[in-house]
Amino acid sequence: MNKAHKRPRRHTGRFGTFTTCISITMVLIMIGIITLFAGMATNYSNQLREGLTVELMLTDSITPQQMTATQARLKAAPWARQVTYISQEQGLRDMNEAMGTDIGTFDGTSPVPAEFEVSLNAPYANLDSIKHYEPSMLAMPGVAEVNYPRDIMQSLDRTIPAVTLGLLAVAALLALVSFSLINNTMRMSVYARRYSIHTMKLVGASWGFIRRPFMWQAMRIGFVSAIIAGGLLSAAMWYLQTQAGAGSIYLNTLVTPLVWATTLGAIVICGLGLTALCASLSVNHHLRLRGGEVYLR
Repeated sequence: MNKAHKRPRRHTGRFGTFTTCISITMVLIMIGIITLFAGMATNYSNQLREGLTVELMLTDSITPQQMTATQARLKAAPWARQVTYISQEQGLRDMNEAMGTDIGTFDGTSPVPAEFEVSLNAPYANLDSIKHYEPSMLAMPGVAEVNYPRDIMQSLDRTIPAVTLGLLAVAALLALVSFSLINNTMRMSVYARRYSIHTMKLVGASWGFIRRPFMWQAMRIGFVSAIIAGGLLSAAMWYLQTQAGAGSIYLNTLVTPLVWATTLGAIVICGLGLTALCASLSVNHHLRLRGGEVYLR
């Protein structure tokens, strides 16, 4: 009789561990997707801002010494990512190509001034930063005018913070849902062993001694779930890259090694941390129960 009773318990315990692992894996996949999308959105925003340029129009009377000095100051500026010099001849050719006609020259001189085209670092590609640095640009030797896409910057300054706030709100909501799901899963797992907890209390075991094996088991389940979740996301990303063709190059600019490492790190940390925390909370709940309450709940 005793052997007949023990086998179903082992089977039930293994099945319970398996279902707990599957449940946590699904939650960790959701956390990984949230982290991945957040990293991709950040990189996309940076790409949009780094695509903006500031044009410093130069005077016709600028000397080579002034041009060299201005170029050196631009390259040393914190907001400058790349500095490109465009001569009058190159500027005229670019304008002819853009307009599909030949503007020509007036009195042998190009109507298009020489300029420095400065690609911006993402943190400085906003109206507030450019307006702050604009006086120093105009003060550089040989600079006659500073042009930059004000309307586009103003639109990005309005849109990106709103989208970021929306993503944060969604991420916070999903994080709360994830915690609730893992907490409920661990509570069910601990609840199945509530009588063992009560028995250990009766023989005088300390709370830490009782809590320790539950937390280690929860962390083992969390680690295995994290490995499975990370493997499934990696397989899905590999499939997308192989099916994207030429688009895989652009996808790689959004899913950088830093974004991928952050995603996998978030999965592992949440898999270990949340399961251990939820197991601790669940065990503490049962430890606080008195003898009669164990059989009533």
